[in-house]
Amino acid sequence: MTIEPENLILEMLRRLDRKVDQLAEDLRDVKRRLSAVEEGLAMANRRISAVEEGLAGVNRRLDRLEARVDRIERRLDLAETSA
Repeated sequence: MTIEPENLILEMLRRLDRKVDQLAEDLRDVKRRLSAVEEGLAMANRRISAVEEGLAGVNRRLDRLEARVDRIERRLDLAETSA
């Protein structure tokens, strides 16, 4: 029994349609996953910014403490004088 050309074309089009549907679903999945990665990166960037801000605050406090210690050492004549 031979398949009529018209039926053969319809069958091929149906197969192609199923493949395109699968590709579309795969693409939607990739987009969802990419969005999740982008959201994760944005969250990581916010955390890094918060850590950097905290570190800057610690560095400012250390700088103030260093200036105070220097001043105390000078007052007590403990600081080495550079000649």
